[in-house]
Amino acid sequence: MFLPTTEKEVKALGWGRLDVILITGDSYIDSPLIGVAVIGKVLLAAGFRVGVIAQPDTGSEPESDQDIRRLGEPALFWGVSAGSVDSMVANWTATGKRRQKDDYTPGGENPRRPDRAAIVYANLIRRYFKNTAPIVLGGIEASLRRMAHYDFWTNRIRRSIIVDARADYLLYGMAEQSVAELARSLKHGDDPRNIRGLCYLAQSVPEGCIELPPYQACATDKDAFARMFGEFYCNNDPVTARPLAQQQDTRYLIQNPPAHCLSGPDLDTVHDLDYARDLHPYYKRQGDVKALETIRFSITTHRGCYGECNFCAIAVHQGRRVTWRSNASILSEARKMVAHPEFKGTIADVGGPTANMYAIECARKAAKGSCPDRRCLFPDPCAKLHIDHGPQMDLLRDLRRIPGVKKVVVASGIRHDMVLADPKNGIRYLEDVVRHHVSGQMKIVPEHTAAHVLAKMGKPGPENTIKFKKLFDSITRKNGLHQFLTYYLMAAHPGCREADMADLRAFALRELRVLPEQVQVFTPTPSTYSTLMYWTGTNPFTGEACFVEKTRQGKERQKQRITGRKGERSTSNIQPPSFKEERPRGRMNIKNRKARLK
Repeated sequence: MFLPTTEKEVKALGWGRLDVILITGDSYIDSPLIGVAVIGKVLLAAGFRVGVIAQPDTGSEPESDQDIRRLGEPALFWGVSAGSVDSMVANWTATGKRRQKDDYTPGGENPRRPDRAAIVYANLIRRYFKNTAPIVLGGIEASLRRMAHYDFWTNRIRRSIIVDARADYLLYGMAEQSVAELARSLKHGDDPRNIRGLCYLAQSVPEGCIELPPYQACATDKDAFARMFGEFYCNNDPVTARPLAQQQDTRYLIQNPPAHCLSGPDLDTVHDLDYARDLHPYYKRQGDVKALETIRFSITTHRGCYGECNFCAIAVHQGRRVTWRSNASILSEARKMVAHPEFKGTIADVGGPTANMYAIECARKAAKGSCPDRRCLFPDPCAKLHIDHGPQMDLLRDLRRIPGVKKVVVASGIRHDMVLADPKNGIRYLEDVVRHHVSGQMKIVPEHTAAHVLAKMGKPGPENTIKFKKLFDSITRKNGLHQFLTYYLMAAHPGCREADMADLRAFALRELRVLPEQVQVFTPTPSTYSTLMYWTGTNPFTGEACFVEKTRQGKERQKQRITGRKGERSTSNIQPPSFKEERPRGRMNIKNRKARLK
């Protein structure tokens, strides 16, 4: 079933006042791959009445305020999320161009998700509901901006998003356990400030907290910011983390330790909930949502990532430990797909952040937390990780055998160095995937070939890419198939110069026999080590100076070295504008901001 999004639906369910109202920057797709839908269904299963308002109108027209008011006021809390993507990433390219398309908006255009959406929505609530129920931030935008953080779009250090949004609480990470515990706590009138995975503001530092350098020091001293980030990153493991405190103004941001990873059975329970796998009818009449084409018949098998790439936020948001669902739960979900009236026989994807991390565990990490002095896959796969693709091979075989399933695609990126590091089943797994689970092309993500750039990315060397390509080509020819590899590459990462991109082009032509088109320009998103390098110009792992390309023209030239095409045109040489009207106090500010956006 869908969660209600109109007063009529609430009444049809026989409900009175809602307990929780969720606000999101995406349209409302009821799917286990959409965070707001998952959080809503988890709360519903826990006995709470939940409604959703997707992409509320933030305009200045007289009727605009009715959008945020249409479900009334919740009894327990407002849950505010910018959506599945950080709103600044959703709205702006890495070279300063306004994005015209949004895959999570009906019709595919991009007029509905405001910049800094979590802040705008929270302040929209404050404007129309005085002395209202607590406002709780969640989702990836809030999760990665929970401490003082570097903001690429204003080129400065910003305070915790909870301060600018004037929110009461912030839940970081995946938050299924935390949000249910928070709802129960508020319902019973208990103090929620000891809940794992929760941030809040306090007048003093609670006992036992690690006190980080204050916001003001981080904003003016790059060394202080680097020290803060290192301590913050090291305290993201639920087994070993301690609570953190950071002064923001006269108050302190308190971050409780992360919630413990869901167990396999708990993850099964989340995915076994009743999802419609469709766009809510209220929003469907506004147009199709492109993201639904990809996610409707995709299956998430696990969460978390052992890769811990320096440019990626998954380690901070989902965690550095992989947890997975049972074979039975995944097969049950697949059978439900087959029964769906829109299903045509193809499961579009089976995987997670990286497809081939399913059912691979490090016993030490599960018991004692992440190693402080090394990573699971960099510079080489750790022997204690026990990489074995056998369980995923069994799962894929069982999915293929379900009546009504014609094709099962592994579209999530495959970590090719893990395939090579599995002496027992690595090649057998690749043979299975090539024969049965590639839809014309397989995606791998080498990112670069220059050793010094890869080291700053936390990625393995190019010899893995060469070896994997030879294996893939050999298996493909052996089976008489017309399939190929797709390589995702990155330009303008800290440490990368134009000459490195020229070398990458030569490598691609010589070794890969192709000129890849999937080249993205590095975007400094909050809470990653690569972003720390971008801001400070220093490699935090060595203390050495690090070249950083910061000009739009330089970034575009790096990309052109591979593509041979002119880069994105931009209307300005400056970064996208920073709007002082982020905390709207009246209709005129909102109207002015919309005019400037146009």
